[in-house]
Amino acid sequence: MKDQEDKYLDDLTKKVFRDASLKSPSSDFIDNVMARVTDYSQATVYKPLISKSTWTIIFLGFGALISYILFFEAPTETSNWLSSSNKILFVKSSISDVLSGFKMSKTLMYAMMLLALMSFVQVSFLKHYFNRRLE
Repeated sequence: MKDQEDKYLDDLTKKVFRDASLKSPSSDFIDNVMARVTDYSQATVYKPLISKSTWTIIFLGFGALISYILFFEAPTETSNWLSSSNKILFVKSSISDVLSGFKMSKTLMYAMMLLALMSFVQVSFLKHYFNRRLE
């Protein structure tokens, strides 16, 4: 019985393919497709998630925080890394107890700030470069 069903399906598919004719596209098919593709490419407009004014506010705030730490902090050779976090949070946790003895020299702090600044500059230049390349 299985063989009869397979033979029937085979004959049916042969008949369908024999009766079906090849269809050719119209003469202006390529023009129609390219017109639709052009319409879709113009519809996409890039809009950033974070606007330039928001980025400016974020970086100004970050710069103000860095300048406050550098110029208005008590002048010492080493600064306690978590001393200001205890003032802000009013909570002593086990992490702050473990890291409370960690002292960072001013040279290391300046090096870390310079690294952050140079990374920011490099990212902005690379972003500008790749935006120009995609235009």
